[in-house]
Amino acid sequence: MYEQLFHSNVPIVGNQQYLERPQIYRLLEKAVQYPIVTVVAGAGYGKTQEVYSFVRKYNVLTTWMQLSERDNLSLRFWENFVKVVTFINKDTAAKLAGTSFPATERQFDRYVGIPRSDVQSDWKYIFVYDDFHLLHDAAVLRFMERCITSPFANITSIIISRSDLPINTRVLRSKGMLATITEDDLRFSHDEMVAYFRMQDIKVSPETAFWTYRSTEGWAFAINLAGLALKNEPPGKGYASSSVKFNVFKLLESEIMSVSSEGLRKYLIKLSLIDHLALDLLTELAGNTGLLEEMKQIGSFIRYDSYLNVYHIHNLFLEYLIGKQGELTEEETWNVYLHAARWCGANNFKMDAMNYYEKAGAYHELFEVVYTLPFVIPNPIAKFLLELCDRAPEALYRQNALAWILYTRILLTLELFEKATAVLKDIIAELEAASPSSFQYRTLSGCYNVLGFIYLITSMHTQDYTFVPWFERAYHYYRLSGHEIKGPITVGCLCSYVCRVSSPEPGAIERFIEAVSAMVPYVSISLKGCFYGVDKLAWAELAWFRGDVTAAETLAYEALSKARTQHQYEIENRSLFYLLRISLYQGNREHIQELFTLLEAQLETLDYVNRYTFHDIVTGWFYVHIGQTASVVAWLKNDFEESDLNSLVYGLEILVRAKYHFIEKQYPAALASLGNQKSSYGFKEFLFGKLEMKVLEALCCHGMKDTEGALRALEAAYALALPNALDMPFIEAGKDMRTLTAAALKDPACVIPKPWLERIQREAATYAKKLFAVAGGYQKEQRTKLVPVAPLSRREIAVLTGLSQGLTREEIAEDNDISINTVKSVIKSVYNKLGAINRADAVRLATAGGILPAGGEPETQKGLVPDHGLD
Repeated sequence: MYEQLFHSNVPIVGNQQYLERPQIYRLLEKAVQYPIVTVVAGAGYGKTQEVYSFVRKYNVLTTWMQLSERDNLSLRFWENFVKVVTFINKDTAAKLAGTSFPATERQFDRYVGIPRSDVQSDWKYIFVYDDFHLLHDAAVLRFMERCITSPFANITSIIISRSDLPINTRVLRSKGMLATITEDDLRFSHDEMVAYFRMQDIKVSPETAFWTYRSTEGWAFAINLAGLALKNEPPGKGYASSSVKFNVFKLLESEIMSVSSEGLRKYLIKLSLIDHLALDLLTELAGNTGLLEEMKQIGSFIRYDSYLNVYHIHNLFLEYLIGKQGELTEEETWNVYLHAARWCGANNFKMDAMNYYEKAGAYHELFEVVYTLPFVIPNPIAKFLLELCDRAPEALYRQNALAWILYTRILLTLELFEKATAVLKDIIAELEAASPSSFQYRTLSGCYNVLGFIYLITSMHTQDYTFVPWFERAYHYYRLSGHEIKGPITVGCLCSYVCRVSSPEPGAIERFIEAVSAMVPYVSISLKGCFYGVDKLAWAELAWFRGDVTAAETLAYEALSKARTQHQYEIENRSLFYLLRISLYQGNREHIQELFTLLEAQLETLDYVNRYTFHDIVTGWFYVHIGQTASVVAWLKNDFEESDLNSLVYGLEILVRAKYHFIEKQYPAALASLGNQKSSYGFKEFLFGKLEMKVLEALCCHGMKDTEGALRALEAAYALALPNALDMPFIEAGKDMRTLTAAALKDPACVIPKPWLERIQREAATYAKKLFAVAGGYQKEQRTKLVPVAPLSRREIAVLTGLSQGLTREEIAEDNDISINTVKSVIKSVYNKLGAINRADAVRLATAGGILPAGGEPETQKGLVPDHGLD
């Protein structure tokens, strides 16, 4: 865990004064001038103690993260990371909590940007990562490697490990970024050992000191235990070398556990069952027994962190205690796990809470925690939960039918639809035959909703759109249950396209949308607003692909309005996406700027879990389409980043990435990107997805001078579009489609009707002119807006600085003691003066114009005018 340490004259660990080792202090003082310091030595060499002593005396702000084996689960690691950040900055932690674990380059860039405002350029920071050797998960290690090579020049990372680091330290050393401290550096000298014994009031003869040092070889832990043994020896007996050569665990038993009360012995063994040694949890486990006070007498083997109110147990002592867990009764073990689970749940450690509940056998409480997760969750978490459910006793499912809902939701997420359907139908039949109750009705409502979503998802391939009755039954039982649904499950998750239709058969899309329209009144009530407005969005999507721009615009606005009333963030985002495409078609630059403002406002919504990802995708599509590829976020430009969305809902980023490669004339890379989808229900399976992919494939082949391949792909795209008159993907291709259709018209082998080709050529040319005007105007603005049109007031520069630091509007208002409405009006004024279309654009332009330096802090008086204190 992180702990914030300030200057302290006397380093104290536990209740024991520590021996000053000036040469180690000087070694560390020199080492922290480098960005990275590794302290690598075996167990018991005093690595943690030496670094701890140093940072307490060193006059800088230090943070400390204690790693454990279970931090190899990225979600658990991130929960811990976010939790401990609260001790440094609660606002930053709240922002991080709204993001997922930074597994990709794009997510890490986002992570670095969030706490940027907390890093003061004139301060020195030290980050300590203890027990690094316990990490082996590739994603967590990649995150840690990025952290220690962070862009902040005033941050030093100290890594404490028992073994060599699984990262490329050779490169770091060659770049002058790395300092190392080894076992040999940490060994006690003979004089230091004698001084330590003297400090502990242990008198030893020169002969005993010689043999003790020879046997311990300067190993700090062994010296400590030898000192305990010498302290308890009768006067004058001495300490023979044979007794110094001890078994560590045997000495722990004889020198610590044997002199402890039976109550403390058991209490310490209980603590080895859990990772979270928070003071309030330990107090609860100890009760009114005085065990906590007795535990403090153990000394350096258990360290108390007064800043975080947590305890740390020395690794070797912890290993010893783990080996004694068999001494606890089953009831004692169960009680510890249950207390730990409830504490973790109350403190938002959901993964650990579920783990402890399972160990305690408290599955009813475990499933209540799982029930708070979103309906569709990332695949790794779903697999973890499925294993957990499979380990649960069969009797549980007979006692708690709610478990079946959670189990089948997990199966749905993993696309195990047949198994989920069979389970749901069995449990529904059993419940409907049983005596009615409120809990039974709640369970039936959930089962029918999950079943309805399964049939809705699979209708893409079955073309069976009779899923509405399942949602009607869910609504019926919801009304009978009286239970109010809450949490992330009430927010609908959209897929790559709203219309889940794969077949080009005429009328199939309309039948699907009609079924969705009939579904919405039921599901939006039984799941408290879920998917409210999705029917309007589906009609808008179809109208857009058919080229009925007027109808698409009207319907998209209706969907947007409805979604906002019920907090359906993804429907709102997708509506804005289609409205952005419509505005490009119309050549309406002013409207585009308004839409960007609305998109950016979504980033202020902490409950919108995937807001950053979808914001990147939508804005990335826009920038690629107008040829401004430099403005596209990095993660959308390469094929090495995996989406952090579930495979059922992701896919649009594939199209954006492929379009990026096409615009950059990287045609093979664009075609390769189009093949990066494996799900049977993902992007490539949608009719609209297949159509847009075929159009782009045709353009790529034409760009590679493969005329035959281009015409073949164009003909395939035409065949997909013809039954439903889906012309817009061709028109949106603009000048590239104009060129391709011209080639097709000249080729006698092309089977596409000439009137259709001629019409598409004309409409694509018209679209290209409007797009050229928008793109040209945007490019002109970028060239002329390096300096603001008008100087910024002090209030405007303060708000702009807040924007550059990633602060929300509420945080900016609080920092500047102004109202939210004032912040909004100031932001609008800043955008107008800079000619920016969104936050990122404003920061970029201000930085380029010298108003903000690269670090984000304003240049004093540069480009400023007095604001006269006016709101």
